[in-house]
Amino acid sequence: MVLNRVLWLIGLLVAFISTAQAAVILQYHHVSETSPAVTSVTPAQFKQQMQYLHDQHFNVVPLQQVIDAIKAGEDLPANSVAITFDDGYRSIADNAAPVLQQYGYPYTLFVAIEPIEKGFGEMMDWQQLKQLAANGATIANHSWGHEHLIRRLDNESEQQWLARIKDNLQRTETTILQHTGQSVKTLAYPYGEYNTALQQLLQQMGYSALGQQSGAAGLYSPLTAIPRFPVAGAYADMDSLKVKLHSLNMPVLSQTPSNPELSVSQTQPELRVKLDTKDIRTKELACFIQGQGKQLPTWVDSDTFVIRAVKPLPAGRSRYNCTAPSKIKSGYYWFSQAWVRPQADGQWLAE
Repeated sequence: MVLNRVLWLIGLLVAFISTAQAAVILQYHHVSETSPAVTSVTPAQFKQQMQYLHDQHFNVVPLQQVIDAIKAGEDLPANSVAITFDDGYRSIADNAAPVLQQYGYPYTLFVAIEPIEKGFGEMMDWQQLKQLAANGATIANHSWGHEHLIRRLDNESEQQWLARIKDNLQRTETTILQHTGQSVKTLAYPYGEYNTALQQLLQQMGYSALGQQSGAAGLYSPLTAIPRFPVAGAYADMDSLKVKLHSLNMPVLSQTPSNPELSVSQTQPELRVKLDTKDIRTKELACFIQGQGKQLPTWVDSDTFVIRAVKPLPAGRSRYNCTAPSKIKSGYYWFSQAWVRPQADGQWLAE
C-alpha cells in the first residue's frame, strides 16, 4: 500500500512537471462610458483590472512572446497575460494607454485601415497610432476594411476569394509598416470569423491569427486560431474575470470537425474532442452551449468526449465552451469552439 501511494505521488509530480503553462490573452474594444456596453469596459473597470494584475503579480507579456512560445513548443512563465485591443478606438489612447504606461504593460492594437483613413466610429488617426507605437504598443493586422473575411462575393470561386483575401491582408500589413515601422504578421479575425481554408492561407503567408473564442493560449492552441477572452459588458465583471485569468490551456490532441464554418444544414454540429487527460478531472468536465445552457458531454472512451447542441444553433456566430478542473493545480482548463453558419436561405446575416 505504501508503494502504491509513492507511485501515485510520483505520477502526480510527473503530471505537474509536464503540465504546460498557459497565457491568458485579453481582448478589449472600447474603454469608455459612452460606447455600447456590449463591446466596452468603463475607464474605472479597466483601471481596476490593471490594478488587479499588478497586485496579484501577473506576468504581463507582449503578445508576440506568447506566439513565439507556442511556435517553439515552449512553456510560458506562470500567470502570463497578454493585452489586446481590436479596432483602434480613440478611447484606447485616451483612457487605456495612460494606465498601461503607468504599469509598464505591453499591449497590441489590431487595426483596420479603411476605418482609420475615413475617420469612422471615433477611430484614432495615424499620428495617434504612431505615438502609441513609439511608446511601445504593437500595431497589428485587422484586415483592410474590417470585413467578414470568410464571405465570398457573388459568383466568386474559392481561388478568387483566397486571392482577394491575400491581397487584402498584404495591403493592410504594408500600410501598417509604412506608418509605424512595424510588421508582426499577426491577424485578429474581424468578428472572430474564420474557416480552415483561411487558416491554411494564413499559414502559407507566415501569419499567426487570433479569434474571439475564449480559453487560455498555450502549446495546444492552433497558431491560426489562438483563443482570447473578450472583456466587455457582462464579461467585464471582476469576479468572472478572475476565474478566466487563472484558466489553463485545454490539452486538445484532436477534434472533429475543426472547421468553424457550418453549412445551412449543420444546425446542431456534433463536436468530438480527444484530450490528454492526465491532469483533468474528466467526470467534472462540463460544456456550455451558447443560448442553451450547461450540458454534460458523452465520453466515448477514457480521453474522448462528444458534445452536440440539443436545439438548432441560430444563424450567425455561436460557441461551445467546455471547462474542467485540474487534478493538481488551481484553475480550470478551458476550451471554446467557435461556429458560424448562414441563414436558411444560404445568405449571411447583414452586420
